[in-house]
Amino acid sequence: MLILALANAARPTNADLKRQVVSAERAFAATMKARDHAAFRGFLAEEAIFFDGSTPLRGRDAIARAWRPYYDGRRAPFSWEPDQVEVVDSGTLAYSGGPVFDAAGKRVGRFNSIWRLEAPGRWKIVFDRGDTPCACAAANPK
Repeated sequence: MLILALANAARPTNADLKRQVVSAERAFAATMKARDHAAFRGFLAEEAIFFDGSTPLRGRDAIARAWRPYYDGRRAPFSWEPDQVEVVDSGTLAYSGGPVFDAAGKRVGRFNSIWRLEAPGRWKIVFDRGDTPCACAAANPK
Protein backbone atom coordinates (compact mmCIF):
# COMPACT_ATOMS: atom_id res chain seq x y z
CA MET A 1 0.00 0.00 0.00
CA LEU A 2 2.78 2.41 0.88
CA ILE A 3 4.48 1.85 -2.48
CA LEU A 4 1.21 2.48 -4.34
CA ALA A 5 0.59 5.64 -2.34
CA LEU A 6 4.11 6.91 -3.05
CA ALA A 7 3.76 6.13 -6.77
CA ASN A 8 0.52 8.09 -6.98
CA ALA A 9 1.96 10.98 -4.96
CA ALA A 10 4.96 11.19 -7.29
CA ARG A 11 2.85 11.24 -10.48
CA PRO A 12 2.80 14.70 -12.08
CA THR A 13 -0.52 16.50 -12.19
CA ASN A 14 -2.18 17.33 -15.50
CA ALA A 15 -1.09 20.95 -14.99
CA ASP A 16 2.53 19.79 -14.50
CA LEU A 17 2.32 17.71 -17.66
CA LYS A 18 0.91 20.67 -19.63
CA ARG A 19 3.83 22.79 -18.44
CA GLN A 20 6.22 20.06 -19.62
CA VAL A 21 4.62 20.03 -23.07
CA VAL A 22 4.66 23.83 -23.32
CA SER A 23 8.35 23.78 -22.41
CA ALA A 24 9.05 21.01 -24.93
CA GLU A 25 7.17 22.88 -27.69
CA ARG A 26 9.01 26.12 -26.94
CA ALA A 27 12.36 24.30 -26.92
CA PHE A 28 11.40 22.64 -30.21
CA ALA A 29 10.55 26.05 -31.72
CA ALA A 30 13.82 27.47 -30.38
CA THR A 31 15.73 25.01 -32.58
CA MET A 32 14.57 26.99 -35.61
CA LYS A 33 15.70 30.33 -34.20
CA ALA A 34 19.03 28.80 -33.12
CA ARG A 35 19.41 27.14 -36.55
CA ASP A 36 20.03 23.82 -34.75
CA HIS A 37 18.84 21.03 -37.04
CA ALA A 38 20.30 18.28 -34.83
CA ALA A 39 18.26 19.54 -31.87
CA PHE A 40 15.15 19.68 -34.09
CA ARG A 41 15.68 16.04 -35.02
CA GLY A 42 15.99 15.14 -31.34
CA PHE A 43 12.37 16.14 -30.70
CA LEU A 44 10.99 13.72 -33.32
CA ALA A 45 9.73 10.28 -32.36
CA GLU A 46 11.26 7.55 -34.50
CA GLU A 47 7.84 6.84 -36.06
CA ALA A 48 6.71 10.48 -36.36
CA ILE A 49 4.47 11.58 -39.21
CA PHE A 50 4.44 15.15 -40.52
CA PHE A 51 1.67 16.14 -42.88
CA ASP A 52 3.44 18.20 -45.51
CA GLY A 53 1.60 18.68 -48.78
CA SER A 54 -0.28 15.74 -50.24
CA THR A 55 2.15 13.02 -49.07
CA PRO A 56 2.85 12.60 -45.35
CA LEU A 57 6.48 12.45 -44.28
CA ARG A 58 6.94 9.21 -42.34
CA GLY A 59 9.71 8.67 -39.83
CA ARG A 60 12.35 10.78 -38.10
CA ASP A 61 14.89 10.47 -40.91
CA ALA A 62 12.51 11.48 -43.70
CA ILE A 63 11.20 14.43 -41.71
CA ALA A 64 14.71 15.57 -40.79
CA ARG A 65 15.80 15.38 -44.46
CA ALA A 66 12.74 17.32 -45.65
CA TRP A 67 13.16 20.00 -42.99
CA ARG A 68 16.94 20.39 -43.44
CA PRO A 69 16.56 23.31 -45.93
CA TYR A 70 14.57 25.29 -43.34
CA TYR A 71 17.64 25.22 -41.11
CA ASP A 72 20.08 26.41 -43.78
CA GLY A 73 20.98 30.08 -43.78
CA ARG A 74 21.44 32.56 -40.97
CA ARG A 75 17.83 33.66 -40.61
CA ALA A 76 14.90 31.41 -39.67
CA PRO A 77 12.24 31.41 -42.39
CA PHE A 78 9.44 31.03 -39.84
CA SER A 79 8.70 30.61 -36.15
CA TRP A 80 5.91 29.22 -34.00
CA GLU A 81 4.56 29.48 -30.47
CA PRO A 82 2.09 27.28 -28.59
CA ASP A 83 -1.13 28.92 -27.47
CA GLN A 84 -3.07 25.75 -26.65
CA VAL A 85 -1.92 22.56 -24.91
CA GLU A 86 -3.96 19.62 -23.61
CA VAL A 87 -2.81 16.35 -22.06
CA VAL A 88 -4.93 13.19 -21.90
CA ASP A 89 -5.80 11.94 -18.42
CA SER A 90 -3.36 9.03 -18.68
CA GLY A 91 -0.59 11.62 -19.09
CA THR A 92 0.91 9.86 -22.10
CA LEU A 93 -0.29 11.95 -25.08
CA ALA A 94 -0.62 15.68 -25.57
CA TYR A 95 -1.80 18.16 -28.17
CA SER A 96 -0.12 21.50 -28.82
CA GLY A 97 -1.15 24.12 -31.31
CA GLY A 98 -0.52 27.73 -32.09
CA PRO A 99 0.31 30.37 -34.64
CA VAL A 100 3.10 30.20 -37.21
CA PHE A 101 4.84 33.43 -38.24
CA ASP A 102 6.96 34.25 -41.28
CA ALA A 103 10.43 35.77 -40.93
CA ALA A 104 8.90 39.26 -40.73
CA GLY A 105 6.59 38.25 -37.88
CA LYS A 106 3.37 38.08 -39.90
CA ARG A 107 1.03 35.24 -38.96
CA VAL A 108 0.93 32.81 -41.87
CA GLY A 109 -0.59 29.67 -40.40
CA ARG A 110 -1.22 27.43 -37.46
CA PHE A 111 0.57 24.27 -36.33
CA ASN A 112 -1.01 21.27 -34.64
CA SER A 113 1.19 18.64 -32.98
CA ILE A 114 0.64 15.46 -31.00
CA TRP A 115 3.31 14.61 -28.45
CA ARG A 116 3.96 11.28 -26.71
CA LEU A 117 5.59 10.88 -23.31
CA GLU A 118 8.51 8.52 -23.94
CA ALA A 119 10.17 8.75 -20.51
CA PRO A 120 9.47 10.85 -17.41
CA GLY A 121 9.59 14.46 -18.57
CA ARG A 122 10.68 13.50 -22.12
CA TRP A 123 8.12 14.28 -24.82
CA LYS A 124 8.53 13.50 -28.52
CA ILE A 125 6.41 14.59 -31.47
CA VAL A 126 4.47 11.79 -33.17
CA PHE A 127 2.19 13.83 -35.47
CA ASP A 128 2.47 17.36 -36.85
CA ARG A 129 0.38 19.34 -39.29
CA GLY A 130 0.55 22.94 -40.34
CA ASP A 131 -2.36 24.83 -41.84
CA THR A 132 -2.46 28.17 -43.64
CA PRO A 133 -4.84 30.82 -42.32
CA CYS A 134 -8.31 30.60 -43.71
CA ALA A 135 -10.02 33.61 -45.25
CA CYS A 136 -13.26 31.65 -45.06
CA ALA A 137 -16.67 33.23 -45.03
CA ALA A 138 -18.58 32.72 -41.81
CA ALA A 139 -20.84 29.70 -41.89
CA ASN A 140 -24.50 30.47 -42.40
CA PRO A 141 -26.66 29.24 -39.55
CA LYS A 142 -29.60 27.08 -40.61
